[in-house]
Amino acid sequence: MKKIVVGLTGGVCSGKTTVLNEFKKYGFKTHNADEISKKVFYKPKILEKIKKIFGTADRKKIAMLIFSAAKKRKQLERIIHPLVIEEIKNFSASTRRSPLVVVEAPLLFEKKLKKLFNMTVTVWTTKEHQIARLGKQGIKKRDAVRRISSQMPLYFKRKLSDKVILNVAGLGDLRKQVKKIVEEIKSNH
Repeated sequence: MKKIVVGLTGGVCSGKTTVLNEFKKYGFKTHNADEISKKVFYKPKILEKIKKIFGTADRKKIAMLIFSAAKKRKQLERIIHPLVIEEIKNFSASTRRSPLVVVEAPLLFEKKLKKLFNMTVTVWTTKEHQIARLGKQGIKKRDAVRRISSQMPLYFKRKLSDKVILNVAGLGDLRKQVKKIVEEIKSNH
């Protein structure tokens, strides 16, 4: 079986991590760009740069700033994203013996990472679902809308993706869609 590296993307609270965990159940090696960025964030040299720009290392405070100020968000991305992208490449290379790999990369299209993957999958949901899920995390509607608006619209990601998983009808439906994609991947490769 030839190696397949799937890039998994979507918007904030669209269900990417749930889908990633479903792929893992089918034996895919998985990696999460958000987890990578958290590790990168706390590297001493990176943390020092972040403190200079934001005056704090508190991730929640920084999140509030970057979702309301595009300039600040771009500054943070310039510091963190090159290291995250390097880690994604290293992970993919280190999984030579694993023919099935999925990397969750929220900014896959924004950072022009499509070339790193054999297939791209977008997890799509409605804006109302995103706002409700963010609300369950204690994020006010106004701030939820800001976060959603700061990202590439999901309808663009849908157009750019090879496959789309619609996350609007519950976990059972989501699992069926992942299973269908897994079966397609395994039967074609």
